[in-house]
Amino acid sequence: MKQIRKHRTVLFHILFWVGYFSFNSVRWGHYFGDYIYSIKSNLVEFPIHIILVYFNLYWLVPRLLSKKKYLFYVLSLFGATLAFSLVKILLTYGLVTTNIWPESAKPETDLFGLSYIITVFIGELYIIGLTAAIKLTIDHIRERDAQRELEKNSLETELAYLKSQIQPHFFFNTLNSLYALTLEKSDLAPNTILKLSNLMSFVIYRAKADEVTLMETVTHMKNYIELEKIRFGIRLQVDFEITGKLDDKKIPPLILSPFVENSMKHGGESPEGTFDIWIKLNVEEDKLHFQVHNCLKDYQDSKEVQRLNKSEGIGLQNTIRRLKLLYQNKYQLDISQDGQKHMVNLVLPLNQ
Repeated sequence: MKQIRKHRTVLFHILFWVGYFSFNSVRWGHYFGDYIYSIKSNLVEFPIHIILVYFNLYWLVPRLLSKKKYLFYVLSLFGATLAFSLVKILLTYGLVTTNIWPESAKPETDLFGLSYIITVFIGELYIIGLTAAIKLTIDHIRERDAQRELEKNSLETELAYLKSQIQPHFFFNTLNSLYALTLEKSDLAPNTILKLSNLMSFVIYRAKADEVTLMETVTHMKNYIELEKIRFGIRLQVDFEITGKLDDKKIPPLILSPFVENSMKHGGESPEGTFDIWIKLNVEEDKLHFQVHNCLKDYQDSKEVQRLNKSEGIGLQNTIRRLKLLYQNKYQLDISQDGQKHMVNLVLPLNQ
């Protein structure tokens, strides 16, 4: 890969100099009406251009400019450019034409006239500045792309780590349900094992995907709710309302489930002795509105709401972190308390 990149860079440099030489030869050939003179002149000055350019880019810039030795850099560049400008004047006079500075509007007799030297000097600075600008632009683009790739890899690594944390968290909670039933030697244990198998299948296999269908997510949450109903019996009252079209809508796996799980884990009993949970999932065009409401423990557990808002729980903490990584500022999450209820309101963009 490095070898291919090196060959590509060399080819780019060759194409640049060939293109620039051709452009200069045609431009000055047309200006003087003498293309032979223009080609000869460019053949003399282009080696000087190349030496100065690479001396600046690969010696002065990394050794002086990059190390913030600005004064030494300016003096070195000035000295080298002036020296090679004088060399160019001598070579042009000896190899191309004895007509001093034919570009001048008036005849020039002084080979080292100040105006002539300044003009040649500025010409060399022009090509040095042009190539430096090109290289700095290319370097900036490469650094930007490398930084984006690094950020992308870091994001993917962190997301994979967060999902790996969420999976054991789900297993722990659902296995607790099965453990309670086996202690009671309940006839519901086989059905619980089957539902737990479906739940684990989703978590182990589908959770590896970047996205799953919204329908899969709903099915997964329903399986979890059914498991909890087996453990709590008729005391657990869940109103799961779904509106809108779920077809072709996708979201990251395990992004909604922790909110349902926390509503059951931290919910309180109503005066009738039931655990009442209301879940609403609504799809509106390109947005998903997800709400979970449950009673507070003893109706006064404000510390619980504060703790959840600070995201101290493993599942909820990881979910909020994933939301920030995946959606940045494109999602809305509000965890609040209203009298006797704990409420979660989440809005996500769909299929972005």
